[in-house]
Amino acid sequence: MHEIDAVTVIPLETPSLGDRSYLVHDGQVAFVVDPQRDIDRVLTVLGDQGVRLTHVFESHIHNDYVTGGLALAQHTGAAYLINGEDQVSFARTPVHDGDVLPIGPRMLVTAVATPGHTFSHLSYVLTDVSVAGPVAVFSGGSLLYGASGRPDLLGPQHTDDLVRAQHASARKLATMLPDDVQVFPTHGFGSFCSATQSAAASSTIGQEKASNPVLTQDEATYVRELLAGLDAYPAYYMHMAPANMAGPSVPDLSPPGKADPDAIRRRIESGEWVVDLRNRTIFAAGHVPGSLNFGLDGSFATYLGWLVEWGTPLTLLGETAEDVATAQRELVRIGIDRPAAAATGEPRDWVSGTGVGLRSFATATFADLATVWHHRSVTVLDVRRSTEFSASRIEGAVNIPLHGLLRGLADIPAREVWVHCAGGYRASIAASLLAAAGHHVVAIDDDFDNAKKAGLPLEVRDAA
Repeated sequence: MHEIDAVTVIPLETPSLGDRSYLVHDGQVAFVVDPQRDIDRVLTVLGDQGVRLTHVFESHIHNDYVTGGLALAQHTGAAYLINGEDQVSFARTPVHDGDVLPIGPRMLVTAVATPGHTFSHLSYVLTDVSVAGPVAVFSGGSLLYGASGRPDLLGPQHTDDLVRAQHASARKLATMLPDDVQVFPTHGFGSFCSATQSAAASSTIGQEKASNPVLTQDEATYVRELLAGLDAYPAYYMHMAPANMAGPSVPDLSPPGKADPDAIRRRIESGEWVVDLRNRTIFAAGHVPGSLNFGLDGSFATYLGWLVEWGTPLTLLGETAEDVATAQRELVRIGIDRPAAAATGEPRDWVSGTGVGLRSFATATFADLATVWHHRSVTVLDVRRSTEFSASRIEGAVNIPLHGLLRGLADIPAREVWVHCAGGYRASIAASLLAAAGHHVVAIDDDFDNAKKAGLPLEVRDAA
């Protein structure tokens, strides 16, 4: 929570997607910027703060999550403000560059055109009337902490125009706003909508002017370095803008139907996805054959949404009903509205009476890999993204980024596969996919920094 004079700014974190929404109030009335799909979180904060919501703002048509803006506005009677240039299929209040909207007795919100992340992107400058000046800017996917929003999500034909617009938009904000104005971006906390990442939790215009490449570099340098550093982004992004243009409804978070062991087996055999939500260590020790491990302790929705063929029925396996409910909440944020079924308990409960036993695979460290390196022939599979792999890699390792693994399964030799990533989470997903496809797999659950310490031969890109 941030107190700016008499105005309160409350971030609503969605760490699994790397985003923030904001609820802003003066003690009486409130507005919200870029709300996520699960609007009950916003309603709870409104109730706790004892304030009335009057406006819901979208900085842009989002590409990384399904918005809760329309549903929230309809539920509360608030005005729903979207750039008038966006051709949405529902009634809303169009807003344009330069529009000034009074909210309550002391807040003014000014829309500022900041194209770059999208063509119609808007930032919102908050002025506290009592201090007669701007105090905050809600910069969406434009000016981020130490970075800027990606310019490539609308297709390669638009990237050059957007990246140059992004540079100009950030400088527009930096020129028009005082150095002490607080910056509140939507992206940049792990979201793939950010061109790069920063560990900062807060910032001001002045701080960004001193350190953010979009404000310290000339246009040519910024464009060259930003484009060179872009990597793949989740495949599910292609479904987000159409969903947001259509006007998403309130999600159904009621419990899904129960899957018994026979139904779980049938769903796996028919090609549906049965997703085990447990931690990777306990999944490796015993799991339903053919099930896939996307643990709730990592970027669950991002990687599941990235890998699954859109529309594939999902059955969720969790230790508790709360785990299943958490997964549902994560999934509706990216437009996967209803699991086909779910089961809770322990793995033996999920195979009971089917005549099928549990499966397991080994886990290891990079030191373990170093031990077997010279004694037997194994495939080392690196599932990090290509930019990570090109920077530093184990000699002889095969690189198939996790998001391309399903397409690359046929290229993996039919021998023992030791799979790793940077920390273990992606390796476990990959190991479960490999195991389901019949590979003999060992999942390396270790920090990649330990590969060098273990004495494994590395190839490192020359920084020069």
